[in-house]
Amino acid sequence: MSHRWGLKDPEIADLFFKEDPEKLFTDLREIGHGSFGAVYFARNGRTNEVVAIKKMSYSGKQSNEKWQDIIKEVKYLQKIQHPNCIEYKGCYLREHTAWLVMEYCLGSASDLLEVHKKPLQEVEIAAITHGALQGLAYLHSHNMIHRDVKAGNVLLTEPGQVKLADFGSASIACPANSFVGTPYWMAPEVILAMDEGQYEGKVDIWSLGITCIELAERKPPLFNMNAMSALYHIAQNESPMLQSIEWTDYFRNFVDSCLQKIPQDRPNSEELLKHAFVQRERPESVLVDLINRTKDAVRELDNLQYRKMKKILFQEAHNGPTTEAQDEEEVCLMTGLNSAGSNQSIPSMSISASSQSSSVNSLTDACDDKSEADMEGDHTVICLTEFPPPPFLFQLTRQIKEHEQDSELREQILGYKRMRRQHQKQLMALENKLKAEMDEHRLRLDKELENQRNTFAQEMDKLIKKHQAAMEKYAKTFSNDEKKFQQHIQSQQKKELNSFLESQKREYKLRKEQLKEELNENQSTPKKEKQEWFSKQKENFQHYQAEEDANLQRRQRQYLELECRRFKRRILIARHNIEQDLVREELNKRQTQKDLEHAMLLRHHESMQELEFRQLNNIQKTRTELVRLQHQTELTNQQEYNKRRERELRRKHAMEVRQQPKSLKSKELQIKKQFQDTCKIQTRQYKALRNQLLETTPKSEHKAVLKRMKQEQHRKLAILAEQYDHSINEMLSTQALRLDETQEAQCQALRMQLQQELELLNAYQSKIKMQTDAQHDRERKELEQRVSLRRALLEHKIEEEMMSLQNERLARIQSLLERQAREVEAFGSESIRLGFSNMVLSNISPEALSHSFPGATGGWSPHQQQSGSPQGPRWGSSILSAGSSHHYHSSPGGPSMQQGWGPGMQGDGGPSPLGHPSAVSRLSGGLQNSPQAMGRTPTGARSEQGMSRSTSVTSQISNGSHLSYT
Repeated sequence: MSHRWGLKDPEIADLFFKEDPEKLFTDLREIGHGSFGAVYFARNGRTNEVVAIKKMSYSGKQSNEKWQDIIKEVKYLQKIQHPNCIEYKGCYLREHTAWLVMEYCLGSASDLLEVHKKPLQEVEIAAITHGALQGLAYLHSHNMIHRDVKAGNVLLTEPGQVKLADFGSASIACPANSFVGTPYWMAPEVILAMDEGQYEGKVDIWSLGITCIELAERKPPLFNMNAMSALYHIAQNESPMLQSIEWTDYFRNFVDSCLQKIPQDRPNSEELLKHAFVQRERPESVLVDLINRTKDAVRELDNLQYRKMKKILFQEAHNGPTTEAQDEEEVCLMTGLNSAGSNQSIPSMSISASSQSSSVNSLTDACDDKSEADMEGDHTVICLTEFPPPPFLFQLTRQIKEHEQDSELREQILGYKRMRRQHQKQLMALENKLKAEMDEHRLRLDKELENQRNTFAQEMDKLIKKHQAAMEKYAKTFSNDEKKFQQHIQSQQKKELNSFLESQKREYKLRKEQLKEELNENQSTPKKEKQEWFSKQKENFQHYQAEEDANLQRRQRQYLELECRRFKRRILIARHNIEQDLVREELNKRQTQKDLEHAMLLRHHESMQELEFRQLNNIQKTRTELVRLQHQTELTNQQEYNKRRERELRRKHAMEVRQQPKSLKSKELQIKKQFQDTCKIQTRQYKALRNQLLETTPKSEHKAVLKRMKQEQHRKLAILAEQYDHSINEMLSTQALRLDETQEAQCQALRMQLQQELELLNAYQSKIKMQTDAQHDRERKELEQRVSLRRALLEHKIEEEMMSLQNERLARIQSLLERQAREVEAFGSESIRLGFSNMVLSNISPEALSHSFPGATGGWSPHQQQSGSPQGPRWGSSILSAGSSHHYHSSPGGPSMQQGWGPGMQGDGGPSPLGHPSAVSRLSGGLQNSPQAMGRTPTGARSEQGMSRSTSVTSQISNGSHLSYT
């Protein structure tokens, strides 16, 4: 069982003392009881200290709720330590009952009113109010709310100290929104507190103002009204005020300040402590004198009551005979304080679980669970304080009878309280369910977004690796192409050199033959001279051919170096173009991913918006239904109350009729006696006639004759009864004319009062409906504002990310172009150092390369690489098959390989300078092209549009579509 009640939890177990209370406390005497259980006078057997013990059972119906109430109250009392708050001394557990031990007080301010049968003096009210205010200021400074301030919960001790009691309805949280308190003392904001309305400690200030009126007029305002109707009246009408003109302006101003209907206009407890009403000078012994005067008043009461109770003087056995007079005096005071009838208190009402167990002013049976239904609450109270003084047996009996008489109203009030509590629980359960649904939905959306981001990150990693592999492959291809290109030129030059050498040989041979012929023709010349001349001519020709050969080789070497340099420059430009394509592809991929991410964020926003509005509709629909049920219950309660009042008035009128002069009763008795005599005569006549007929009638017909005679007898008796009723009614109507006018006036007044209360209820319910509708409109507007703000923030975030992505794109492009420009510049510097002019390197005729290198046309086309053709230019077969002869007597740049190498060249055959804006346009043009359109177009074909778009990015993303900017 300890496990069931959570006692295995050290924090819960530490709230209770481990000792057996029955062994520790002695001389227990019941001094009152309420819905929570019974209150006892007792002595601590160890310290001989007089204490009050409140026993609270947590078994039977709603046992878990009762247990939670006990834990809450104990925790609350442990936090309180102030001279003007009742002192907590501990809590014990025994047989499913908690023994809450408190300090003992003589009585309450309500008891004083009942003893003296007149209001208190203003100075006495000021002293009591001052003490209560100090206790409230302490509670409010610790964010606590009492929520049940009234004269019955303001206790007095023997030295005249004021103590706040009954913290069962108190709230640790501030602000609060529970429907808690006693109806006549309830602040308007507590009555109107539904699910959204909240209130703070100023509700205690209102209750204190009502308590001041109670002490000044013996009853709180509206006390002659039905408790339920009083609630509607407080919520609808103006604040009450002191009726008598005998009170000072200080007192009136204090009460008016406390009873400001708008909480913001109501001062707090700290401000009221500075009010002149409580700060005015007064005798220090004012409360002690009040207590002594009350004792004197008690002594003048019927001593027969005290002789009956003298046998249970609980202090006499402990203090001895010497203190008997003192004990009797104290008992007299306490008895007198409690002898006040309990006709002015009604149960505290609460939605919170705490109020059910701690509402002091409610009835229970004498600690017996078998009548727990009667323990739920009462309209009339037997205990005027949380720990009232010892009552006499006749008082308990009288109080119980009073409770039985008002059980219908008591059950009605507590049924209303339970309904409000159940409504709040239902609404809280719905809110918790919707919150869990929202958390689950948000988690699912976050997970979906995280999965998409992870997928995008993986795709980007794959793309980067793919680009790295492609660049490595391009580098190898370029290296191989350069070697093949060099080999091709060297092969062509070797052929040309061989051809040139053969030509020289033939020319040398021909020239030699020509010389010989010339020598042969000239016969006059000596042979030796001929030989010398021939040798000299041959040597000159050989020298000439050697020079020609050297010139050819020099021109071939220069041509090879120039073409290789040109080829390297073309490779550099081609590599730069490929790098630009790959960077553009990567940036477009990032753009696409970011667009898809933004589209998902906007879809998530719309999904959250739809869920939020659906949940708000559910809550408002439930709240509207609960308000309807509440109003239906209130209307039913009012109708039942009206019927009960009418029934009571009819009883009263019937009693008045029965209490008419004795002559009326004697006449009624005479008519009744005549009726009885007539009945007897008819019975005798019936018997005589029956005997006569039975003698003259055959035996076989006796049964039928008897049946007819009985029917005739019954008919005549019915006629006599009707005549009797008619005579009685005629007499009564005649005699009742004297009462009719008064009773009719009373009936008319009651009907008017009940009609006014019904109209008051309708007005109250209309106000609640208007408040609920206004709350719903406010909630919807607030949600629309939140959703709109969240959408604006999301769009702002998307715009910032797009700008950041654009800046990153431009930075990447700028960085790439700057690096490529540096590489081109370094290549040009190296070329100049090697003796090549940039103009010569870039001045390539489109025809030259097609003749000298047929396979080179379109060699490095990025379209081929990205459209599924990973291979570079195919040099082998075209180069080997190119057998055309090249002549080097033309200009050095003429017949050389000057074919344009791919779309990276300008229209005039020259490469596009990387510093030219067209290069930036070509790279950044990816913003206007879909990622699939990776092919190059001639320079200037693309127009740089930057981030400008014909349609809103967010509007298209919100539909989940991918934008292809064209």
